[in-house]
Amino acid sequence: MDPAPKFLTDPEKFRDVSRGSPKPHSLKGDDLVKARLTPETWRLEIVGDESSKLEKPRKLDDNTAIDLPTLKELGKTHGIKFLKAMQCLNLDQPLGQGLWEGVPLREVLRLVGKVDNVRRVYWHGFHNNDAKQLFQSSLGYNQVMETPPWDLPIFVAYLLNGQPLSLLRGGPVRIVVPWAHGFKSVKWLHRITLTNDYKANDTYANNNNDPDSYLKTMARIDDSPETFKSGAAIDLRGVAMVGWSGLKRVEYWLRPDAGTHGKVADDDPAWKTAKWEPCAIEPAPASWGGQLPDGVMPKDVWGFNAEGKPKDWPMRYSIAQWSVTLKDLKAGAYEFRVRTVDLNGFAQPEPRPYLKSGRNGIQTKTFMVMA
Repeated sequence: MDPAPKFLTDPEKFRDVSRGSPKPHSLKGDDLVKARLTPETWRLEIVGDESSKLEKPRKLDDNTAIDLPTLKELGKTHGIKFLKAMQCLNLDQPLGQGLWEGVPLREVLRLVGKVDNVRRVYWHGFHNNDAKQLFQSSLGYNQVMETPPWDLPIFVAYLLNGQPLSLLRGGPVRIVVPWAHGFKSVKWLHRITLTNDYKANDTYANNNNDPDSYLKTMARIDDSPETFKSGAAIDLRGVAMVGWSGLKRVEYWLRPDAGTHGKVADDDPAWKTAKWEPCAIEPAPASWGGQLPDGVMPKDVWGFNAEGKPKDWPMRYSIAQWSVTLKDLKAGAYEFRVRTVDLNGFAQPEPRPYLKSGRNGIQTKTFMVMA
């Protein structure tokens, strides 16, 4: 079996689901400067609306908006590094995994001083000055300010894999919500609004999407040949997205082709008699040398202990690698399915199969063993 993929995804190799026309990362020259999407021109406004009160709003028109040096200065005392995979609500495959670095949003919001009548935090990124292209998201003020110490807070991120956050990945600065699908982690961050409105204002709430969905634990199968020789070992592998509820195990179900092209109805009795076998999950690296960016020590990454070992494995909000070797299969057609079981004991696609809260359907691979 070939070596497992690199633990971190190169930033330029993340799958891109950027919005806008033209896409913000395609801007150049003066257009990039006018959009405040260079490290020198980037500014973040933090304002209230008519329903809330801020002691010291940060605005462009009075030159109090936050710049990148101010954000990095906050990072010297409040900065945090964390591993997170990006996952789109309406796509099956994770988009990539990185080491993100930034400042908890709660620390950034403290720069406006005392606030009153605030129940929710809205944010949006650059949108070409076209109101129809505005892409925004939100969370309750309590979710931003009161993250338990054993969990990751929402971040304002400016580094990815040890390098400045590229324009392609939403730089110079973006929001990252560790437990959420990608639509919460708005790119090209420009403005944060504190409001007494209690309702979500997420663009993704349109078209029947769940604006408060958590990352789901689910497995996907990597591409591989569709025919194999009889008697040869068959190596299959893939990834598991470790969601909010963690990952206990990955398991597979192999059976002869039932003649349905790999399709099994949700109420088919075969699900109740399926024999699920364990897959191997790639263990944590024995040494993190070469796995993390130069100069980054594991003990300084959230979720690692003082000895530089992960406190839990697989780590929540990350990608786990799984594999299995099938042996002694007779000639014929087969169906191979893989699923996750989370720390609650829920087997994929439970506990919430509703598609608009994230994809977690069980994937099937059909293949032939030739005599």
